[in-house]
This record gives sequence, structure tokens and C-alpha cells, in this order.
Amino acid sequence: MKGVILAGGLGTRLYPLTKITNKHLLPIFKKPMIYYPLETLVDAGIKDIMIVTGGNHAGDFLRLLGNGHEFGLKGINYAYQEKEGGIAQALGLAEYFADGEKVVVILGDNIIEKSIKNEVKAFAGQTDGARVLIKDVSNPERFGVVEFDGDRIKNIAEKPKDPKTNFVVTGIYMYDKDIFAIIKGLKPSGRGELEITDVNNDYIRRGKLSYSRLDGWWTDAGTFGSLLRANNLIAQRDGGSGDDES
Repeated sequence: MKGVILAGGLGTRLYPLTKITNKHLLPIFKKPMIYYPLETLVDAGIKDIMIVTGGNHAGDFLRLLGNGHEFGLKGINYAYQEKEGGIAQALGLAEYFADGEKVVVILGDNIIEKSIKNEVKAFAGQTDGARVLIKDVSNPERFGVVEFDGDRIKNIAEKPKDPKTNFVVTGIYMYDKDIFAIIKGLKPSGRGELEITDVNNDYIRRGKLSYSRLDGWWTDAGTFGSLLRANNLIAQRDGGSGDDES
């Protein structure tokens, strides 16, 4: 099983912080943001990893992470997204890297409290299809909102004005080899992007989408408010304020 971290985009919602660096290299407590999804994959036993990035600061990832030896990796693969085309378009760049294997995908600004070892193990036990990790949140209108039919997900609505539930899809997705054929068949949304929600709904229509409820807290870090929240949560988890002065 392979891992893909999606760390492209221009980070316009965090301007001017992103004027001179990629959003995913901003600090979260004591580490650059990109460390957290990378550590999440490594902790789950995934050691073959690609980072998809873009923009004007892509080379900074290589300077920061190198071959990944700090994380116990033999190497890190990189791909460059030439223009913003959506999460699904970015994931499509990893097709040659996946090489027919299952992939665990995490957005580079998604930070979680606990391990996803059990969820990855559950996905490894699936013969095919996809698995998403969902979470009950207070602001579901910011995300892809899950609609249920009993215990089954029947639809995912992208940023609805009137969410039908408080459960949303987090930025952690697991897919079989069919993912890349699905992406190639997508049509751009009204935003002109290939949407990951459309990918997940395709799996739903084929009866191939499973899910797990993510344990512990979860946040993205793509806005000033969520960036602050991510810093506070990690500080609480990993050791206080970080201020060593008396």
C-alpha cells in the first residue's frame, strides 16, 4: 500500500503568510505543517510515499524533507501540479507512482490527534473499493457532508448551505486501483476543478464506499482560524506552550 500527500495549491486564504512560502510549510507548534500528515502515514506503516505539490515554492519541500531519512524512509517521491485543478486532479498525478496498488491519501493541511493504523488495516482487508474517514463537526458547511441511509453512506454533498448531518468527510481517503480511471472520467465542477467529492460519490453509486469514524480530534489548517486551532491542539497534545523561558 502506498501513501500520497496532497500539498499543492496557492493557499490564498492564508495570504500574506503564503506570499513567500507554500501553506504546507507554515509552522504548526514546533514543526512545519507537512510533517504531521507525513508522520501519520509513517505511523500507519506506510513507507512508500509521494508528495504532490505545486506553485512557486515546490523546491522548498525537497530542501526541508530531502529523502525522508528523518522519518525512517528510504526515499520520498515528488510530483508537481502545474496549475490548480482540484484535489482529484492532483491525485491523478500519482497514477504512475501507485502502479496498481491501493493508496492512502491525506491532504497536507489535515492534522489529527491519533493514529489511523486500525483504519488502514481495515482498508487493507477490503478486496476493492474505497474507504473514507468521517467526523462529527460543528461547522459541516465547510466540508463534504455525509448523508446516510441507515448505516450506509448514500451521498456526499460538497459544502452545502443547509447540511443534512454534522458528519463530514475528513481529508483522509483510501482507494483501490480504480481511482485513476474514475478521475479520468470526471468533468470539472463549477469551480473548474476535478472534485474529490465526485470521486467518492462514484464509489457510492457502485456500492464500493466504506467508512470509519475517526477517533480523536481532527482539523484542517487552511484558514487563519483553523491554523490557530491546529497550533493550539498540537501544543496541548505534544507538550504545553513550547515556551522554555522562565
